[in-house]
Amino acid sequence: MHKEDRAIQNSNDSVSSAAFMHRNFRLFWVGQFVSLVGTQMQAVTINWHVYLLTKSAFALGLVGLARFIPLVLCSLIGGAVADAYDRRRTMLVAQTVMMAVAAFLAIESSLNLKSALPIYILTAISSAASAFDTPARQSLVPALVPTAQLSSAVSFVSVAFQSATIAGPLLAGLLLASHGPALIYILNALSFLAVITSLMAINVNRGHRSGSTHKPSFGSIAEGLKFVRRTPVIVQTMMIDFVATVTASVTGLLPIFAVEVLRVGPRGLGTLAAAPAAGAIVSGLVIAKYGFGRRPGVMMLSAVAIYGLATLAFGISRAFFISLMLLAIMGATDIISTVIRQTTRQLMTPDRLRGRMTSINMIFFNGGPRLGELQAGFVAAVLGAPLAVMLGGVTCVSAVIMIAFRARNLLALPALSDRSLQKLGTIVGGQDAGLGSN
Repeated sequence: MHKEDRAIQNSNDSVSSAAFMHRNFRLFWVGQFVSLVGTQMQAVTINWHVYLLTKSAFALGLVGLARFIPLVLCSLIGGAVADAYDRRRTMLVAQTVMMAVAAFLAIESSLNLKSALPIYILTAISSAASAFDTPARQSLVPALVPTAQLSSAVSFVSVAFQSATIAGPLLAGLLLASHGPALIYILNALSFLAVITSLMAINVNRGHRSGSTHKPSFGSIAEGLKFVRRTPVIVQTMMIDFVATVTASVTGLLPIFAVEVLRVGPRGLGTLAAAPAAGAIVSGLVIAKYGFGRRPGVMMLSAVAIYGLATLAFGISRAFFISLMLLAIMGATDIISTVIRQTTRQLMTPDRLRGRMTSINMIFFNGGPRLGELQAGFVAAVLGAPLAVMLGGVTCVSAVIMIAFRARNLLALPALSDRSLQKLGTIVGGQDAGLGSN
């Protein structure tokens, strides 16, 4: 057996931490982690800040709207930019904009802000910047490690996110109780220096800086849409994740649960917000070690169904510890869906299309939670937060059952090795669906 074939086989049998052997990936991971801690602190703080100013579930839903609209408007352009220009430089610009937003939030808060409107505006600007940052960032990962270690890299990037989603909310809860929002916004602004520094230190081969020599245009965007449309497995993984995050959204309503339902205050809010990540990091490490076995599609559908059931139970619970456990289960199952989706689309997508494909996917995996926050806030304003969450959980499980009868390509998804997915991509998506050079 060829040396590369043996490496692929070994990676399929047991995914290890080999991605950390590569300097570029280590720099990228550390910078992302520090910045993500600040970002997660700010995400919790924005919801809490809006709730303090308004005491309204409807106003919390508008935070989701402020994040959703710029994301949808800018994501396809962001993906085309990621494929046409240096992805690292695109990230540097986007990260600088988000750092400026955090600084402006700190200034507004220090001036005793009385209205939530500036928070909505600055949140929208940050969301627009993330629409350029995310495709560039996720398309950069395959250039930092060999193809055989991509699943490991994706898993550990997810672990970085989930670890930050533990540390960030916990710190935010402590600081909100003692100092208020302004300090957290300042700390987030400073955290962007870590990712900016790491990006400047990464050495990426010129051939991997972007996958295309074409400039952004309607034609290049249409090419990305055509590729996704012709690859049913990618479409199905996007749709099931979108349905779950839209129907079974809890995050945006956590301030209401912390104050009115569980009565645990800002410190409890931080713990609640960190609980999904605690479950996700354990699940992510197991995935990184053992992979998904032979039926990842079935595993993904099962995980999303359990996610919906845990959401339903969370809406019923009135005990803080039980609520924490249910949120941890939600996080553990969500990371399974995330890693399967990301690994599948990275392996099935040519490098020259990765930015555009990621931007389309971003409408689903980032837009879904934002739209979910919007609908949860609106429904909670009418029915109350607990009933809104219970209804979302029931809807999620029902949707998974319906999707399971139609998602034949997803159910037939083979083990997540680059060779098996390349073959599947050629069968279901045509010549463009094959694995690109890496």
